[in-house]
Amino acid sequence: MKITKINTKRVKIPLVEPFHISLGVITHAEQILVEIETDEGLVGIGEGSAAVLISGETLESIEAGIRIMEKEIIGCDPMDIEKIYWIMDRAIAHCPSAKTAIDIACYDLIGKITNMPLYKVLGGNSNTFETDMTVGINDPAYMAEKARTHVAEGFDTIKTKVGTTVEADVARVKAIRDAVGPDVKIRLDANQGWTPKEAIAVINKLADYDIELIEQPVPYHDFDGLAFVTAHSPIPIMSDESVFNSKDAMRAIKMHAVDLINIKLMKCGGIREALKINAIAEAAGVECMLGCMAEESNIGVTAAASLGAAMKNITRADLDAHLTLTDVAVKGGVIMENGKTMILPEKPGLGLEK
Repeated sequence: MKITKINTKRVKIPLVEPFHISLGVITHAEQILVEIETDEGLVGIGEGSAAVLISGETLESIEAGIRIMEKEIIGCDPMDIEKIYWIMDRAIAHCPSAKTAIDIACYDLIGKITNMPLYKVLGGNSNTFETDMTVGINDPAYMAEKARTHVAEGFDTIKTKVGTTVEADVARVKAIRDAVGPDVKIRLDANQGWTPKEAIAVINKLADYDIELIEQPVPYHDFDGLAFVTAHSPIPIMSDESVFNSKDAMRAIKMHAVDLINIKLMKCGGIREALKINAIAEAAGVECMLGCMAEESNIGVTAAASLGAAMKNITRADLDAHLTLTDVAVKGGVIMENGKTMILPEKPGLGLEK
């Protein structure tokens, strides 16, 4: 089987409501939808999200990156994922969402060729995965009401965005804890919003509210600061923007800079690189979470959930982006049950309906 064509389409879908994080505001999910055609009539589907606040990528740059890489990918067997991985690595530096779009589409094809759902292709540890639900930065009372609503929908873990001032962040977390009660897990994500000293000051105050973990408290490039916070925090610290790829994961672990690692396909370049990050982390005794960009749809989320369900060391999920969209470009994929539970499709590949 050979890849004969790579089709791209720009997609822009409004979010149900604006999503505020410490880095800015997201109002739309902008994606490049990818379809990889083969000479035997099978089509693999993938997507790349334009998460400009995190990866710096736009629809234009993702599409341009795909066009650069496709010159050498055309004619490859989609089963040769290792060959395609290194072709993409040589063809263009960085550009992770463009690589992810191709990577996901190839894995979708592998599932279709082998007549297996992707979670079985990747390891088959489970066919379900549980996700949290995220609350963006807003007025404390509004955030508390959103958290209460999500718990009523079936979610037992709330991830809330922080990263502003000590007083405001503590007020938000207190309001959410008061609203959801003592049995709901709360995760925090500062999106690089604090300096190391600010992080320690706010973490010591937040420890009163039984926080499961705090994600990316300091700027992505400050590994020394991240290690300082991890060493002095009573709450486990998770990296996000500091760990884009497996090399970053190795550095963070060697420096004892993190307790946990958040893997995002759109950040690292796809499933192939995500497997490397998880392997490094597992060898070091560090658990991983699978996250997503706010700009992703059910395509990227299903790919990530398939990986999370397949791998035992991936113990947590923040895969809720598709639940915040007003629509999706392609139907199918993961099915939500009782709010938090993601049921992986048993159809071959990603189980999309197109």
